[in-house]
Amino acid sequence: MPIPRPESQDAHVIAHVDMDCFYVQVEQRKHPELRGLPTAVVQYNSWKGGGLIAVSYEARKFGVKRSMRGDEAKRVCPEIQLVQVPVARDKADLNIYRNAGSEVVSILARKGRCERASIDEVYLDLTDAAETMLSENPPVALEAIPEEVLKSHILGLSKNGGSGEVDVKQWLCRSDADHRDKLLACGAIIVAELRMEVLKETTFTCSAGVAHNKMLAKLASAMYKPGQQTIVPFSSVKDLLASLPVKKMKQLGGKLGSSLQNDLGVNTVGDLLHFSLDKLQELYGVNTGSWLWNIARGISGEEVVGRLLPKSHGCGKTFPGPKALKTVASVENWLNELCEELSERLQLDLDQNKRVAQTLTLHARAYKVNDSESHKNFPSKSCPLRYGTAKIQEDALKLFEAALREFLGLCRADRQGDEGNTWGVTSLSVSASKILATPTGTCSILKFFQGGNPSCSSSKQASEEFNQVAMPLPTQRSESSSEPNQIEHVASFHGDAGSENGGPHPDQIAQVRERWEFNIEDIDPSVVDELPLEIQREVRGWLRPLKRPAIVKQGSSIDHYFAPVKKA
Repeated sequence: MPIPRPESQDAHVIAHVDMDCFYVQVEQRKHPELRGLPTAVVQYNSWKGGGLIAVSYEARKFGVKRSMRGDEAKRVCPEIQLVQVPVARDKADLNIYRNAGSEVVSILARKGRCERASIDEVYLDLTDAAETMLSENPPVALEAIPEEVLKSHILGLSKNGGSGEVDVKQWLCRSDADHRDKLLACGAIIVAELRMEVLKETTFTCSAGVAHNKMLAKLASAMYKPGQQTIVPFSSVKDLLASLPVKKMKQLGGKLGSSLQNDLGVNTVGDLLHFSLDKLQELYGVNTGSWLWNIARGISGEEVVGRLLPKSHGCGKTFPGPKALKTVASVENWLNELCEELSERLQLDLDQNKRVAQTLTLHARAYKVNDSESHKNFPSKSCPLRYGTAKIQEDALKLFEAALREFLGLCRADRQGDEGNTWGVTSLSVSASKILATPTGTCSILKFFQGGNPSCSSSKQASEEFNQVAMPLPTQRSESSSEPNQIEHVASFHGDAGSENGGPHPDQIAQVRERWEFNIEDIDPSVVDELPLEIQREVRGWLRPLKRPAIVKQGSSIDHYFAPVKKA
């Protein structure tokens, strides 16, 4: 459900940067001989030449569209070059495109808050950078406006009777413009510079929209492509939305957009201006009605969320038609493949970015035999995510079996009943979400046992603290003791707030004397494996048996090492 967000009264400069047929550009950088040729990237599925997922602008001139398959594209454009998406585990491997997208993001993030919206699109909040430019080096003070900036498309700017670049320069350098448009002019210069840096460092072209909110910036970035940018002044918002088809607006492409068209006769976003706020809220509820009223006026308070990394990881596979999975065993086989890939990406994210995902979710589309509507009803299931390929595979299978029981209305998923072919899975995916950054320092787990504040420190400091604060000592086993391998843990405090010389306070000394014991054989190693690496090393240090020093008493002989033989 769309949520209305009030727009800030302060002026903002928001840019939406969209890469031009990005998958094709990545392949052309990898294979330079493809540059300038009609090219398309196709799916790994070779049926009818594979489905097109990206089409170069050279191929579009011949009428090639993304909805086509490879064979049809060749009939329309015999010269087209079809490049197959890399394949791993019998499914598409998009890592080459993800990595290329990360290159672009690292460049765009140099000038402002950056939100990575997908592999090939980014939002930028350039307000601070534009304010700084306006106060220190405004467009009117520049000796020359970069050529790329002068190629900008400024909505509502009349170009009749003059050069386009001349008109653009005059608009950028207006001294009588209001503060909001002056900021947009600075934003246009900053975005053009960033786009040129992306081109220079990666060879990729991109298009951009510059406006005062995310909604308008995204609309503008798609208006003139490839390798161009569009500016949306406040005065042009009404005209832009007046002619914008309602289905082109984000969140209006589905049922809500159809309802507006069929029930209210709304064909463009501007048509919503004919309805009052009360009427829209009456028809669609308070939230959706308020949101519709806002977008008709170009109002959107959605902020750019600083995020350079993806907010989730997901792996999926489709099984159309006769390829549908019809047994739990076949689903388990594919879940293992998907979970293995997901686990690799999670571990890479942890190693490179120090982030940990919290939630594992399984999505699927399935059908029941003789029930055409059932594919809409397969439930999604989630659970806490446990790191490790085997654990993710185990949990994903449990989620599927729970969803299948609910889908079929069974009390349990009967593997033996698979052969009846009463259901089939046409799509399967697993995803990891709620990804959070791990603490910058390492917390010693001992501090939880001490009852103190589990403050964090660097890994080296934590290691030194561990050696100073606590040492696992072997307990002297009494002859009557029946608990093997017990370790007594004695903790000691070091001066924080205690005696004048930094020694322990008497109350601390009393607390130090508290002991805790555990049986090594009762500790499940798999539990230790789920702890952060620093804590794993620490715990394993406790569990590692300490060697006792060989102390020989004075005057002893080898006889002391042999117990006396008891007489019968």
